[in-house]
Amino acid sequence: MTPSPRIKSQVRVQSWLRRCAAQGLMAVVVRSGDADAGAILVKVNRFAGGCDVFAPVTAPDGSSAWLRALGPAPKSEKDADAYIARQVGYDSDLWVVEIEDPHGRFVFDEPVLAG
Repeated sequence: MTPSPRIKSQVRVQSWLRRCAAQGLMAVVVRSGDADAGAILVKVNRFAGGCDVFAPVTAPDGSSAWLRALGPAPKSEKDADAYIARQVGYDSDLWVVEIEDPHGRFVFDEPVLAG
């Protein structure tokens, strides 16, 4: 079986920015990584509801999914930012997108796995 073509990281990020704008959500690129193949972390800031950081993974069935990188419960923004800083230290090609979503409206197209 031939693997499906991979969507470039920059294109994925741009599509999330447009999607968030259409939903009335503020989304920004906090850090630009490699345009073609940089990994992407998505930080969803729910303000009083805490922050989640999502990392792309491959699900057990081989499909694309997202992992709650900080575990199943939201964390403080300080903890989320510290995690992201550590990951940037490991991967200089990393993209970081932050979505401000105080009402919990943002959802991924792919499944989200608990961390």
